[in-house]
Amino acid sequence: MTSILLDTNSCTFLWKGDKLIQKQAAFSEKINLSAISLGELYLGFKGGNKEDENVRILTNFLNTQKVQIVKVDRKIAQTYGKIGYFLRRKGKPIPTNDIWIAASAIETNSVLVTYDRHFLNIPSLKLWRKLD
Repeated sequence: MTSILLDTNSCTFLWKGDKLIQKQAAFSEKINLSAISLGELYLGFKGGNKEDENVRILTNFLNTQKVQIVKVDRKIAQTYGKIGYFLRRKGKPIPTNDIWIAASAIETNSVLVTYDRHFLNIPSLKLWRKLD
């Protein structure tokens, strides 16, 4: 696998020592992180008691050569609309930010690394592993 996109929870698990995610990150040529996940991380840091430490860890991670922040552009926005509409019609809504994250993974041709099962409802999304 050459390119992955980390979901917000995957970043947290990575930094807490999750061996499966660490292994996947180590073997990936490129690690993408959606700007949406970046915002979720900063929000989470504000609510915790280790904000400075968490910001330092995140900054070090973002300064890693193979890490790239994926910004929302027109293609990602169009894919977001398609996914959101599909999920609404299917009766399987997921959190709005996760639709943005999925669209970012699809448009960067990345495998989404996550432990959230609701991503299984998006057929065009490449997932890191079966979530069962």
